[in-house]
Amino acid sequence: MTLHSPLQSIYHPLFKHHQLTVSIKRDDLLHPIISGNKWRKLKYNLISVKKLNKTSVISFGGAYSNHIHALAFACYQQGLNSIGIIRGEPEYSNNFTLTWAQHWGMKLIFVDRHTYKKRQQLEYLQQLQQQYPDSFIVPEGGSNELALLGVAQICHELDNQIDYHTLILPVGSGGTLAGLITGDKGQHDLLGIGVLKQGMNKDYLANEVNALLPKTARYFGNWQINGDFHRGGYGKFSAQDCTRIIEFIQQTNIPFEPIYSGKMLLAFLDLIEQGYFNAGEKIVLLHTGGIQGLGGLAERKLIKACQWCLPSAAPVR
Repeated sequence: MTLHSPLQSIYHPLFKHHQLTVSIKRDDLLHPIISGNKWRKLKYNLISVKKLNKTSVISFGGAYSNHIHALAFACYQQGLNSIGIIRGEPEYSNNFTLTWAQHWGMKLIFVDRHTYKKRQQLEYLQQLQQQYPDSFIVPEGGSNELALLGVAQICHELDNQIDYHTLILPVGSGGTLAGLITGDKGQHDLLGIGVLKQGMNKDYLANEVNALLPKTARYFGNWQINGDFHRGGYGKFSAQDCTRIIEFIQQTNIPFEPIYSGKMLLAFLDLIEQGYFNAGEKIVLLHTGGIQGLGGLAERKLIKACQWCLPSAAPVR
């Protein structure tokens, strides 16, 4: 498996007009299935599973979770059993994402929203551990201290690839940003683009990041999360958003999707037009993968399949 992802320069009239040098860290190319931040987060978790002689991994996710999809294959590849605790009804078991997860051997346990909310509660996790004593529990999205170690390696790679000022990334559970804060050690500006609506608690994502940070990284003040570009909330986007993303894909031949990487891209373009960046600034976008999500979006007719390069569906069981 590829351990380092390439850095690609990208060109656009908007970048030239504002005198910006823009590159994209192609973590989506790390692996065709366990791509982007998913491999970064899972790497040291899976190493710990082996060290502890566990035979199974349990984790949590929605019915179209990129994390569940990647975890199922990673465990299959490593000869481990996997259990996915899925928020939703059993009829989701035949959807694009979960069909692949089951194809790779994942056992699915569907729970209601009330039960799913317990996923971070110690008592609930202890019950799971007692029920599955040979299992290693990984949080939703794969975001924990072990994940930070893997994500931090992005910073070391970038230091050997480019001199830059700002690193931009989408933020969902906060694990990737926390890992970058840890690895960057205050050297560059880190700008997270929130992909979900935070509602009345505008510090929700920042609090999630801070909760993950080790004490040694909590004093770094070189990061922020912009919550103005969620496009209506998690998983929400407009037809106009899709049109803009598709145009950029056609111009650069780089795949994006409208849930994570696409929202980061559109936020970046909007911020440029707002004069957010200084002339001469060198900017890196982090592509966190998640392209498998296009399959589920097309399945639900939230995007027009003919306009996107869709991933393959799982073999019929």
